[in-house]
Amino acid sequence: MPITTCIFDAYGTLFDVNAAARRAASEPGQEALAAVWPQVARDWRAKQLQYTWLRAVADRHEDFWQVTQDGLDWAMEAAGLTDPALRKRLLDLYWELDAFPEVPAMLKSLKAKGISTGILSNGSPQMLDGAVRSAGIGAHLDAVLSVEDVQVFKPHDRVYDMVEAQFVCARDEVLFVSSNGWDAAGAAGYGFSTVWVNRAGEPMDRLYASPHHIMADLTRIPELI
Repeated sequence: MPITTCIFDAYGTLFDVNAAARRAASEPGQEALAAVWPQVARDWRAKQLQYTWLRAVADRHEDFWQVTQDGLDWAMEAAGLTDPALRKRLLDLYWELDAFPEVPAMLKSLKAKGISTGILSNGSPQMLDGAVRSAGIGAHLDAVLSVEDVQVFKPHDRVYDMVEAQFVCARDEVLFVSSNGWDAAGAAGYGFSTVWVNRAGEPMDRLYASPHHIMADLTRIPELI
């Protein structure tokens, strides 16, 4: 069947998860962070994701904001950073992450083609609302779906079930786009057509399914429709 619905992961796909640490490091008085911010950003994201998987496996769900704070605490300790004011600043900036440059035009192009668009994210509803408003892309999205409605993180099938329920579409009508290889693989195994936005040029994860397409950014997504 033709694609009628294009669904995006949020963090790392539409929104730059490194933006908070990068921006804070450029501010006056943040010399300690400036020396290690790439490490902090990398560890923060890695622990954030690892904690979602561990909580899902253990059936001990907490919302993504708690997981985000826990990941930052680990990353700051690993980098030898102890300033509570810096922690607060980094968390505040996470609510207003930059969208990648190609995002607005790409979404606008999809809507011009008559495609339904949405976000399916581990993020809490409040976090997603803040990010979408900050990026100014709300007008190009038909729905923003959070795993909080099903109380488990990706790649559980209950998360991907939300798309069919919201958009009343078949699985093979959905193009799912994620910058996380494991998420694109999970969605492919579920039955969606998938794109892995491999911005970092990483190897493919060895999992039970593989993404159908690999791209370096989101620019060419409308060409697949």
